[in-house]
Amino acid sequence: MTGSELDESTNIDRRKDYRVRKSLRYSVTEGALAAAMVGFGESFFVAYALLLRASTLQVGLLSALPQALGALLQFFSNDLIRLFGSRRRFVVSGALLQALMYLPVALVFFFGQFRVWHLLLFTCFYFAFGMMVNPAWNSWMGDLVVENRRGAYFGRRSKVTSTAAFLSLIAGGWLLGRFEGGSMEMQYQGFVLIFLLALACRLISVLFLKRQFEPAYRVSKEAQPGFLKFLKNPEFGNYRSFVLYLGFMNFAVFISGPFFTPYMLHDLKMDYFTFTLVNGTSILVKVLSLPVWGRAVDRFGARRVMSLAGYLMPLVPVLWLFSGKVSWLIGVQIYSGFIWAAFEIATVSFIFDVTSPEKRVTGMAYYNMFSGIALISGALAGSLIVRFDVLFPSTYMLAFLVSGLLRFGASVLFLPRLSEVRPVEAIGYPTLFFKVVFSVPTISLLYELIPFQRRELDE
Repeated sequence: MTGSELDESTNIDRRKDYRVRKSLRYSVTEGALAAAMVGFGESFFVAYALLLRASTLQVGLLSALPQALGALLQFFSNDLIRLFGSRRRFVVSGALLQALMYLPVALVFFFGQFRVWHLLLFTCFYFAFGMMVNPAWNSWMGDLVVENRRGAYFGRRSKVTSTAAFLSLIAGGWLLGRFEGGSMEMQYQGFVLIFLLALACRLISVLFLKRQFEPAYRVSKEAQPGFLKFLKNPEFGNYRSFVLYLGFMNFAVFISGPFFTPYMLHDLKMDYFTFTLVNGTSILVKVLSLPVWGRAVDRFGARRVMSLAGYLMPLVPVLWLFSGKVSWLIGVQIYSGFIWAAFEIATVSFIFDVTSPEKRVTGMAYYNMFSGIALISGALAGSLIVRFDVLFPSTYMLAFLVSGLLRFGASVLFLPRLSEVRPVEAIGYPTLFFKVVFSVPTISLLYELIPFQRRELDE
């Protein structure tokens, strides 16, 4: 190679590195805007359905069926990438269509006696457009972020997105509170306002998606494992166990997940602001702890962090059985946010660790197929449990208990089958837990910051 050719190659590498760094910054901004969309819009879909007089079955379906459909559609991600010609074009198109779904979602109020079913239909489209692009986005980001910095980068990105989600959720609850106490039509105006804010945030996020650099990518049929090969071939044993674990975990989570909102709004009679304060607490804790968990993943491995979180997570729904006081539930949400931050960052990192770039889209598709089946199955099982629960003061409590027991069962059954795929430092679970706790200095102060609101809410 001549000197001029070497200089040209160096310049090309520098330009690529610059585009990658710029794209990673754009991705943080885009993620914050997408999270704000969730905070203003998606987080209040169930509350909106309750305003429209949704039944328990409809609440369960609304919480799970759209996400299950979106997850199942990811099985066709490779075909859709081929159709659109690039991952970026596919992701941008899906995000744009997702944003536009807020318009019919807001308008179902005028659809008469079938408006809850129409809401279910349009939220199915909303999640389908938003979720079917996830494997392509994960593959795209996996090519942009270097392996040994994934935990740190996604930890920082998640901190920003969680902050945006928290602030938009609190703002959305406050705005709804301004319309609370009036007629049904007046409360509906509050939902229209927050849904329009969600639409605006997603549209702006699309602009940042379009500006991100996409490295060269080609979908190779030869590189994609068929479904039967995925199920039987020992080569995929580690990832297969991981997929089955998350499938069973999602089933357990969605037995209780759809029913926390009606439990708070109907049984505990919370106003919208108190409801968002309780929900927002877990997001705030994620903001504080995600970067620390990300560094722990880089240093000690995704499998270790995921196992710790997997064994501690079953307590989350069970703790809801002991008290309905706002002060207690805020404490539960602090614990929940801390553990879920670990679980989410570890699972994302584990996917990147155990899948090659060529097989990542298909690997994500198989994961989401199992996840989709688990979501709808869990929600339907939860609906039946709620309907026939006669053991507890609230009909939702048995679902919370069953969810906790099944989460623990999933962790005991599958976590020992997973193995770390890269060299990491060894550490015991208690040491890891306390190391992270004491690395988040503000988390011990968080509960002391809440009482100013908490005392007022308990009175």
